[in-house]
Amino acid sequence: MSVYRLTYQLIFPPPDHADPDGLLAVGGDLSAERLLLAYQQGIFPWYSANTPILWWSPDPRLVLFPDELKVSKSLQRVLKKDFFKVTMDRAFLEVIQRCAGMKRDYGEGTWIVPEMVEAYHRLHRLGYAHSVESWYEGKLVGGLYGVAMGRVFFGESMFTEKTDASKAALVCLVQLLQHWDFELIDCQVTTDHLKRFGAREIPRKEFLKHIALATRETNQHRSWSEIFETLPAFT
Repeated sequence: MSVYRLTYQLIFPPPDHADPDGLLAVGGDLSAERLLLAYQQGIFPWYSANTPILWWSPDPRLVLFPDELKVSKSLQRVLKKDFFKVTMDRAFLEVIQRCAGMKRDYGEGTWIVPEMVEAYHRLHRLGYAHSVESWYEGKLVGGLYGVAMGRVFFGESMFTEKTDASKAALVCLVQLLQHWDFELIDCQVTTDHLKRFGAREIPRKEFLKHIALATRETNQHRSWSEIFETLPAFT
């Protein structure tokens, strides 16, 4: 299959035109309008500093349905002891910068290039991108970020500098999404780490059906910081 070249016109080719690895298109920009349109169509950007912007729509798609979350007994004990203080939307820029700085097993560098940091920080200011932070003794030691549209959370990246820190952030995120009746969390590509939490692969066609209506619903929760603190503690 051919990879499409985008212009500055706000349009994407159909996701099922992606090549076997999931690569769909190249080019375009990282404007808020384009990013939100991409997520609504099951497409996301993923590229490095020495390439143009690449757009992906893999098949199958890894997703986590909130009511299918699996938490190990050891992690349950950590959460019940309040080992970490978990917050939301308190340090978005620092979280994405820490994610960009994490060493990757598959090579040097990061796909969270400065243009991506700027683009997602812009989405955060618009109320679409959110962060979850894990703190230990007043220091940020783990977290994750992603994009919320309607009743879908599109996970982007996470980092950890202390054992279980990002895991605690993920569990608390799912707790919040369950409270708001979110339909699913998009995990993008398959990892054993997320499968241990209950994430599973579904066909792209099924994924697109799930998000078609769910992403069109109005997301009224523009800042998650104070709302999360009103929820009951993990049990």
